[in-house]
Amino acid sequence: MIVWINGTHGVGKTTTAPIVRRLLPDARVLDAEKVGETLMDITPGLPGTDNFQHWPPWRPLVVETARRVLDYTGGTLVMPMTVLVEEYWREISAGLAHHAVPVRHFVLHADQETLRGRIEGDAVLGPSPFRLRHLEAYAEAARTWLHAEAEVVDTTHRTPAQAARLIAEAVRR
Repeated sequence: MIVWINGTHGVGKTTTAPIVRRLLPDARVLDAEKVGETLMDITPGLPGTDNFQHWPPWRPLVVETARRVLDYTGGTLVMPMTVLVEEYWREISAGLAHHAVPVRHFVLHADQETLRGRIEGDAVLGPSPFRLRHLEAYAEAARTWLHAEAEVVDTTHRTPAQAARLIAEAVRR
């Protein structure tokens, strides 16, 4: 099974995912961003874009990587990855369904003020214009399709550990 942890940049996916992994037996974390980083390392580079998710190979490579890892290891893959384009989510989820890989899709959510404060106050990455630019896209996705496609975990007043416990409990039910 895949436990996909979605949500905008700065909401806590990367922090929450390893906690979820520790709470679920036989779980591993697979960050689909690494697939994008591999594509970014191709020389000469692929056509210019501001987001590797726009490259057509990224989505099927995420599906193929996840299913192959699951075929090899079994268990659960916890995948923290922002996907805000509905067409991209449909492509990934359909690809996984084609291979009979069950997916539990969670969205970590926080209000815009909380998200902005977290991004601007990030002690590790510092304020990130890239992450701030995605707040509006997240709000639009949440309003139009994303929250209807996933189990929403509001992190506005929750720690990553609390959010992880909610996700792990939902998966075990």
